[in-house]
Amino acid sequence: MSVQFASREHRAQLPRHLLARWVRAALRRGPDSRRARQAPQGPQELQGPACITLRFVAADEGRRLNREFRRRDYATNVLTFAYQSWPPMADIVLCDSVVAEEAAAQGKTLASHYAHLVVHGVLHALGWDHLREAQALRMEQAEREILAGLGIGDPYAQGGGRGDA
Repeated sequence: MSVQFASREHRAQLPRHLLARWVRAALRRGPDSRRARQAPQGPQELQGPACITLRFVAADEGRRLNREFRRRDYATNVLTFAYQSWPPMADIVLCDSVVAEEAAAQGKTLASHYAHLVVHGVLHALGWDHLREAQALRMEQAEREILAGLGIGDPYAQGGGRGDA
């Protein structure tokens, strides 16, 4: 795991060991078994190297990346650039100002919202998606279970929406 702070806004609240814990928890969940073709099925310990980069950015970079790669002209909370789902290789970009605004609006701690979005981004890297309702329900349930294992409550219970990743 690589961590990049292009924006240092929340660096003090996001120690590497905590970020690694969130990433490992999501990786243990494994790929979405209904979409993966060459990946092991079900919860597991990762066999082989995962290559995940977490990049924390300000709104201008988040907006530029969202505009260039998704044709949406606004900064979003999390973007996942998945290059390979198993073993996972991805860049996950989190926009600090959007995450902070959402956490405040949803009555969540900054750490719990970041944990949710890191888990969400890693699941995307593993091939999970939420384009269709059935996929969204599976992914949301996986997120709830992973976060519960980390001692974090249901991210959707307080009005938390689906990420844009």
